Amino acid sequence: MSDISSKSDLRGRMRVLRKALAVAAPGAAERAAALLPLERLPAFAVFSGYHALGSELDPSPLIRRLAATGAMLALPVALSPDAPLAFRAWDSRDALAPDALGVPAPPPSAPGLHPDLVITPLLAFDRGGGRLGQGGGHFDRTLEALRAVKPVFVLGLAYAGQEVEQVPAEPHDQRLDAILTETGYRELKKT
Repeated sequence: MSDISSKSDLRGRMRVLRKALAVAAPGAAERAAALLPLERLPAFAVFSGYHALGSELDPSPLIRRLAATGAMLALPVALSPDAPLAFRAWDSRDALAPDALGVPAPPPSAPGLHPDLVITPLLAFDRGGGRLGQGGGHFDRTLEALRAVKPVFVLGLAYAGQEVEQVPAEPHDQRLDAILTETGYRELKKT
């Protein structure tokens, strides 16, 4: 089976599993945020969160904890379906507007930022830093572009039950530096 077809099969299974995990662990986001060891993160002045869709683990508690450090918050913005995501400053008092993919995002008037720490949603992860996303390649293109300019620490946020033995990998796939779940924080070995 090719990596592409095995990714597609795994996505289908993991979407079903993630929905079940969300129902079974309603307080997972708060537990995960409380378990993040801030002292283990590299220095960051700007971090990015995301707007949770469907059963993605809600990053709001983690965003509040990271914002309390004084770092600036950015949210990703899709400018077109095939381009890397941009990042714009966001304050919770400001309204969000749909981006090119229909995801709520800061408006064009918000300042652009370049995060040092990126929190990313996912469908599955493995101990080698493999990340399975929704399949559009948005975060892979974005992380590749960010990492070409400066070091960026990528923190996956997920339910512990989303761990798999191995995420099928393709050359363009970007790896996680660490994973945070409701059971703890783990730095990942990039293979």
